[in-house]
Amino acid sequence: MPETMHPSRQPSRQPSRSRLPVLLVGAAHPGPALAVAVLSGLLATAVDLPLARGVLVVAAVLTGQLSIGWCNDLVDAGRDRRVGRNDKPLATGELPRAVARLSCLSAVVLTVPLSLACGVAAGLTHLGCVAAAWAYNLRLKATVWSWLPYALAFGGLTVFVSLAQRAPALPPLWLPAAAALLGLGAHVLNVLPDLAEDAATGVRGLPHRLGAGPSRLLATAVLVLASVVIVVGAGPGVRTAVLALLPVAVLATVATTGRGRRPFGAAIGIALVDVVLLVVAR
Repeated sequence: MPETMHPSRQPSRQPSRSRLPVLLVGAAHPGPALAVAVLSGLLATAVDLPLARGVLVVAAVLTGQLSIGWCNDLVDAGRDRRVGRNDKPLATGELPRAVARLSCLSAVVLTVPLSLACGVAAGLTHLGCVAAAWAYNLRLKATVWSWLPYALAFGGLTVFVSLAQRAPALPPLWLPAAAALLGLGAHVLNVLPDLAEDAATGVRGLPHRLGAGPSRLLATAVLVLASVVIVVGAGPGVRTAVLALLPVAVLATVATTGRGRRPFGAAIGIALVDVVLLVVAR
């Protein structure tokens, strides 16, 4: 944090117009947003959605994720500023709040019709997932229930894609259960690098209450369990199961021992392996 910056006052910076798109992308949490969009595309492939419907699913998920990312940084701008997060353009003042608000609202406005275009039941399910993520941003992240929106959103994503079929159908129970476990693991690993900063600004979700060591073990355990559930549920055969579980074991090691954002990346990696396994198993 620059020495001249007052902790309670947002610095005034005027970015060039050419920089605004870059700053907007940076404030949207592009890594997780893209990863979840890719996951939705792979799930759409797994249930043989027609190309046009698959594109709608991915577009709805991507706009929803953008709204969640911008909402998160808008809500957390004050906290990020107090702990000197110079990688957050809203906290540094490089990105005007008005621009971020308008972008967030636009993403929400796009998410609603894109979701409902996939079918009413599917659309309402996806909008419920987005609402759960917004509830995390606005309140639940600082409570013992911080894990719940992740579990609901990840699990609900599989239901959304399944209901988007021409003949809407609920997925087998093991699929959203495994996805919910993935969501729980992703949440814990995503929070771990920021435990100290969050504690300084009054955020005490489930990982904060458990502590770094137990949280890391919990995350790894649920991620591996999710993979086992998918292997048992999908029944891809012994060879395919072994080929899938080997990289999961490597990524679980990274999730357990890695630093910074690597554990969260490992969690997304395990999720991608699991979804690829679903495609291969069909």
